[in-house]
Amino acid sequence: MRVRTSRRVRTSTRVRALTAAAAALALLLTGCGGDERPSDGTIRLRFQSLAWQKESVDANKELVREWNAAHPDIQVQYVQGSWDSVHDQLLTSFEGGEAPDIIHDASDDLADFAYGGYLADLRGLLPERLRADIPEQSWRTTTFGEGVYGVPFLQEPRVIIANRKILEASGVRIPTPAKPWTWEEFRQVAKDLTATMGKGKHAVAWPLKEPVSVSLNLGLSGGGRLFHRGEDGKVTIRFTDADAVVPGTVRDQINTDASASRTTLGSGGSDTLPGLFGGTYAMVPLGFSYRQQIAQQAPEGFEWTVLPAPAGAGGLAQGVSPQTLSIAEDSPYKKEAARFIDFLLQPRNMVRLAQGDWMLPTGTAALRDPALHTEKDGWATGAALARHLRPAPAQSVRGYPEWKDKVATPAFQEYYSGAIDLAELRGRLVGDGNRVLARYQRN
Repeated sequence: MRVRTSRRVRTSTRVRALTAAAAALALLLTGCGGDERPSDGTIRLRFQSLAWQKESVDANKELVREWNAAHPDIQVQYVQGSWDSVHDQLLTSFEGGEAPDIIHDASDDLADFAYGGYLADLRGLLPERLRADIPEQSWRTTTFGEGVYGVPFLQEPRVIIANRKILEASGVRIPTPAKPWTWEEFRQVAKDLTATMGKGKHAVAWPLKEPVSVSLNLGLSGGGRLFHRGEDGKVTIRFTDADAVVPGTVRDQINTDASASRTTLGSGGSDTLPGLFGGTYAMVPLGFSYRQQIAQQAPEGFEWTVLPAPAGAGGLAQGVSPQTLSIAEDSPYKKEAARFIDFLLQPRNMVRLAQGDWMLPTGTAALRDPALHTEKDGWATGAALARHLRPAPAQSVRGYPEWKDKVATPAFQEYYSGAIDLAELRGRLVGDGNRVLARYQRN
């Protein structure tokens, strides 16, 4: 006898089959991400770190070992990432459902990931201790819209690394955080120093392989902002006289005064160190962490000092894009990941991470540690600058990477080389720049 199946039974069977298939797919995707809970009940998290200096890698790995020893039910796997490829690597892992649970990155790389829904909103996940310990100005670097998508934990001011003997022999006033050079004074000091150094030598070497972040972040000290958010929430670019203070000083040093080397315009920071060690340059503006390379690579007898960057209408303010820790939106263990971040950023641990990277912690408790206020290797100068650090001007601007690569980088390079004037620089940054940003802000 042929049995006839009712529509209700067939529908129910189809629903159960689809439900089972969806569950199987969910398990498969979870397995691909490496976050499945094994039969022993142990939660396993993946922490992708971008630490690269030996001291920093050692500090991160040691902290992971300490966590794992104290939390047998929540084990963290250390995964080594790379600053050189992190953006594309993360994008691929997000789209493939294989992102690490805990993500080390920089705040200026988070905007598209946050708006794209790839990162978890950390409000409600982080303990009040951590939230209160980090200043609001640092939290602004990881706030996009209404959400917070990363914990800023390490920051790096720009400073001037100088040959102490050349400066002291010249008789110029040595600046301090309490009494820095103005940008006008810095220009004059560079001219005076160059006149005493001999043929083929320069007071300053500006490593401008990446000119945009240098120009924008130091530009805050001159009172510049460049990016302006309107009442409608949309961002436009305006290049004012204040925005021109720092770029104008650098260009004049290179093209008018000959107090800054032209040959370093396409150089990275490390490329300028042999010239600093050899006396070809007296001063090099660099990120604070370059002190490690100098301490390790400087020839015997080389005496160096750390000076604050010059100040302008904005005082010692400068923009920073802190290193951050985020949690993937797809992670099934967000609360456990937040617990690990809280452990990693306990004040004593934040100090260890800062020392490993030769940077400054964002946490106020960690920043008070006496180890970060010694005169040796310029720690005290850096610590004194911490309260002046602000979110980088382009921190939350959608479309910034394209504007930086296609518009700002070539424009600044040509301006610093003397190929274009200020009017042309302004026109390209503003005109071409606003067209780029408009595409990202269409409703």
